[in-house]
Amino acid sequence: MTARVAIVGAGPAGIRAAETLVGAGLKPVVIDEGARAGGQIYRRPPPGFTRPPETLYGSEAPKARALHALFDGLVESGKVEHLAQSAVLGIDADGLNVLRPEGRQVVPYDRLIVATGATDRLAPVPGWQAAGVYSLGATQIALKAQGVALGQRLVLAGSGPLLTLVATQLLKAGADVAAVLDTASLGDQAAGAAGLLARPALALRGVAMRARLGRLYHAGVTLERIENDARGVTAIRWTSASGVESRTECDMVGLGWHLRAETQLAGLAGCAFDYSETWAQWLPRSDRLGRAAEGVYLAGDGLRILGADGAEVTGRLAAIACLQDLGLNAPDPVADLKRLVTLERFAHGIARAFPWPAAHLRALPDATVVCRCEGVTAGELRSVADYGGAEANRVKSLGRTSMGRCQGRYCQLAGAELIAAHANIDTPAVGRLRDQAPVRPAPVGAWVNPARTAGRPD
Repeated sequence: MTARVAIVGAGPAGIRAAETLVGAGLKPVVIDEGARAGGQIYRRPPPGFTRPPETLYGSEAPKARALHALFDGLVESGKVEHLAQSAVLGIDADGLNVLRPEGRQVVPYDRLIVATGATDRLAPVPGWQAAGVYSLGATQIALKAQGVALGQRLVLAGSGPLLTLVATQLLKAGADVAAVLDTASLGDQAAGAAGLLARPALALRGVAMRARLGRLYHAGVTLERIENDARGVTAIRWTSASGVESRTECDMVGLGWHLRAETQLAGLAGCAFDYSETWAQWLPRSDRLGRAAEGVYLAGDGLRILGADGAEVTGRLAAIACLQDLGLNAPDPVADLKRLVTLERFAHGIARAFPWPAAHLRALPDATVVCRCEGVTAGELRSVADYGGAEANRVKSLGRTSMGRCQGRYCQLAGAELIAAHANIDTPAVGRLRDQAPVRPAPVGAWVNPARTAGRPD
């Protein structure tokens, strides 16, 4: 019998994995939350949207077009089964529990490739719970998918390449960007230059985008607080690298500090994790091809934070590993493994140039909301750690942090820094939150009503 391979995610990693499997004669099933393939970086607007790819993706438009056409062709030719607008909620002995528009469905599989990508990595700022505060990713999605800016006067703050990219995209679209506030100092950015030179053309492209921001861009800032009233954000207060205090009026703030790997499904699939000092987060453990557990392969930013080009490479490698383990003819991975070394060197340069603001998090005032979903403050987190011990799952159980809609995606990393500082321990000692289903919010009916099994009668 032909092995059934399921791929979760239809971004660059999932698309390249599907292409590689099809080349070996398999027909994978690709499950993705989006209505159309492309992932976050190459997200496609609804049909009939008039803005061209060059406007949506800039210099990456040819890559986006090629990936979209490749995947659409595989689906139209019947070589790939595509379950769109479908979220994997959990994994059990029968397969993947998938929430589809028509209800819950169980998708059985023999091998699983997890290419779930990443989300924004966020750091709390006093006042960030106000209406009008978004992540950089949400800001970019609104622009790509709907062609809108999420405010009349915008401030973007945080650090990493996405900060500069979203700012230039908004300016190009005609939005009023009042300031771009980078918590990374120019010294930090210079220290990462050696790694960034692993991909000189991409580094120069980033420098050119930065130059287009001109005097809007400020490096080495300290974010003090976001002011708001009953209607939402009114201003942000910040201190420059030279110590000058400023107040910038705005009605929207976009925040983001590079990326946080989306790892819940990898955890449910039995993968082990290690704490990455480079990325200040827990990342799955795998071999160089992406083998992470029995019959489970990882690819994309959910495994290694390497960006879109890295996702394509790791997607192919994961599929190659899968084919090897099935005893099927697989492409030679040598070229991709060599490319992986360059991509990792560049990624380490990014991490060095735009560091996670751990010191800021450890010194948050007690009144600062850390968990936006449940309204848990820094002071409450510290009190819970004193009462029940400085361990992530214990603090969650006793203090309700990470129990809301996001399930810790926005607050877990920041909370770990704060707890570690309060208990005078290293951040990895705080531990990692246990993964549990459903990994996405789901209606009660999805669990109460029997699930259909793919390929079998109801």
